[in-house]
Amino acid sequence: MSTQTDRFFNSVKGKTVAFIGLGTSNLPLIKLFADKGARVIGCDRQPLEKLGANGEKAKQYGAELVLGDDYLKNIDADIIFRSPGTQPDKPELLALRNNGRVLTSEMEVFFDLCPCKIIAVTGSDGKTTTTTIISEFLKAEGKTVHLGGNIGKPLLPEIESVNEDDFAVVELSSFQLISMRKSPDIAVVTNLAPNHLDWHKDMDEYVESKKNLVLHQNAFGKAVVNLDNEIADSFSDCVRGRLAKFSVKKPLFNGAYLDGTKIIYSDYGRLTEVMDISDIKIPGMHNVENYLAAISAVWGLVEVDTIKRVAREFGGVAHRAEFVREVDGVKYYNDSIASSPTRTALGTLSLYDEKIIIIAGGYDKHIPYEPLGPVINNKVKVLILLGDTAPKIEAAVKSADNYDGSVKIINVTDMEEAVAAARENAQKGDIVSLSPASASFGLYRNFEERGNHFKSIVQGLK
Repeated sequence: MSTQTDRFFNSVKGKTVAFIGLGTSNLPLIKLFADKGARVIGCDRQPLEKLGANGEKAKQYGAELVLGDDYLKNIDADIIFRSPGTQPDKPELLALRNNGRVLTSEMEVFFDLCPCKIIAVTGSDGKTTTTTIISEFLKAEGKTVHLGGNIGKPLLPEIESVNEDDFAVVELSSFQLISMRKSPDIAVVTNLAPNHLDWHKDMDEYVESKKNLVLHQNAFGKAVVNLDNEIADSFSDCVRGRLAKFSVKKPLFNGAYLDGTKIIYSDYGRLTEVMDISDIKIPGMHNVENYLAAISAVWGLVEVDTIKRVAREFGGVAHRAEFVREVDGVKYYNDSIASSPTRTALGTLSLYDEKIIIIAGGYDKHIPYEPLGPVINNKVKVLILLGDTAPKIEAAVKSADNYDGSVKIINVTDMEEAVAAARENAQKGDIVSLSPASASFGLYRNFEERGNHFKSIVQGLK
């Protein structure tokens, strides 16, 4: 353990540390701080009976629980860890900070204590796959990698096992970045489009949160941005250190780009042919972009042969155009990660030459659906809708200039009905894909639960 980490954990002994939210990611933190001698409080809006096993585990780890609608008003702690889903400017949290309490987050503390290089990825779409590809590159090169962040695992509980020569590879959401004032050694911005506008005040706040990924780098840092995405590319002006870009449209002076079907890396004008896009096992041009971003991030750290080997072997991340099974000649795919219109348009709806059947809809993040309408008209034969965004998606389809009434639209109330409708309307040779273009909340806790439910229903088809 580094001296800095040792000092930090010594400083929390006897202090009261509160954790907002009793989701799975906070449980290891509760145990960690309790083991380090802190008095730990777990705070959540849900009552104990609704928290289920998480509430019981928190108590087993030694946490006192503050639950119910007034959970933020009753926090009495020296240090408060904000969960990513909790806005840092809530009046109750501002009042605590104004009274001298420490308001922080797991990822902020990890960044402060981490002794190794950090590579972090953010974006509206593609960040999980890009983060995973980077970690696969580094692992294949023989590096020790600590993978976490928004990808599902807190990294602070691992901090005592992190060595200087390791790499931390993290995915960061706007919820995490909004309060961060430290940037990674290598920052990657995949793309930016309207998202999470139910949580952020406006699009400007969303973009400014993402900008924190590059804003606090020093002259020795490296930033990778998407030349083809106007908002992501605008971050270039904030970069103090090395700047690499990636593009499927234009050659570059520094970064990875597509030349026909070849991926080329330009290292300040020195060109290397990396591979053909046919070497990439996971389908879709959006995944070519993910590889361009990942290659630009690890250039100089990973050999070209390693990059090729990973591309040929890596089968993708669950819930991302994931093949489930074939039933009666119909192939079913799970793309539950598609929680925004752009993700559905650039992901699932770009993968297949024929028109497909999709299941879409979910929680409303107050983002525009109009751009999705024309794509659905071009690429979908049957559109099955559920959730709060169903009317918005239907309206976007019918108001599009290319709407001709050929898309069959079916509204359902739940996933069981959706799969039943898909099966009833599918013919041999068809493709059915869950691609919600919406968040899961309200119907499911997260996109993983939504995707797993879809898969279980499909697996149960006779």
